[in-house]
Amino acid sequence: MLLPSKSIASDQALIAVGAQVLLQLESPGSVSAVWQRLTTWRSKKNMPSAIPFWWFALSLDVLFAAGVVVIQDGELRRVRHVSHP
Repeated sequence: MLLPSKSIASDQALIAVGAQVLLQLESPGSVSAVWQRLTTWRSKKNMPSAIPFWWFALSLDVLFAAGVVVIQDGELRRVRHVSHP
């Protein structure tokens, strides 16, 4: 589920969908706006299979757990980590 396997295509693994979501977060957006960006992007890239919204939502869970996205002011935002020396 998280990683590609015999039954999960590489473009549908949650880790891959999460990466695809991060590409859509160059600018913040509502969950529905990011979902729309993702489906449009996947269509333009000729991804072989569609993903349902619930799979997108699971990928957001992975991203939240990893601490790379937050919801702030009603928008999904990418967390920009700053390293300190």
